[in-house]
Amino acid sequence: MANADKQLQYREIITKAVCGKGRKFSTVTHTVTPPQHPTSILGAWIINHQYEAVRSGDGIEVIGTYDINIWYSYSKNSQTEVAKESVHYVENVPLSFVDPKHRATTVEVSADALQEPNCIEANVSSSGSGVVIRVEREFSVELVAETKVTVACIPGGLDGLDAKEYEYDLGDDDYEDLDPDLLDDEL
Repeated sequence: MANADKQLQYREIITKAVCGKGRKFSTVTHTVTPPQHPTSILGAWIINHQYEAVRSGDGIEVIGTYDINIWYSYSKNSQTEVAKESVHYVENVPLSFVDPKHRATTVEVSADALQEPNCIEANVSSSGSGVVIRVEREFSVELVAETKVTVACIPGGLDGLDAKEYEYDLGDDDYEDLDPDLLDDEL
């Protein structure tokens, strides 16, 4: 029996950890109706994006707002104006994995905008009275909570112990059969 087997003990500890993650890309369509009938679209952009994350069922909801600004011409391209509209949204981001042993009472959620809302297309509507814009956005979310993990520990610490005394059994894999010519030299 290796010296490590005599010395190692296992304990369960409670720690904060990422217990769930998710990611979602979406494209949405909005219609903005300016006071005048637009002739052409000169520019469209999104500003003042704000959001927060809340836990919701099996996922995390990202609740936010942003302002749409559309610069357009009217009266047969003789005048221009900027139309502004605020948009409220709720984006449900499913979690791709969740640690089932996390403590629900300690959950904290967060969201990061990987792709801020961005106008990818703006056109005069078929009726000619509004502007249809397509917006893309992407969020990454995390659920952090307390959970139990098992750790190996050495009573008294490593003082006076030589690390060479420990043998770690990593399984029955035999690495001697590997062909060294197949190894990546850049590693």
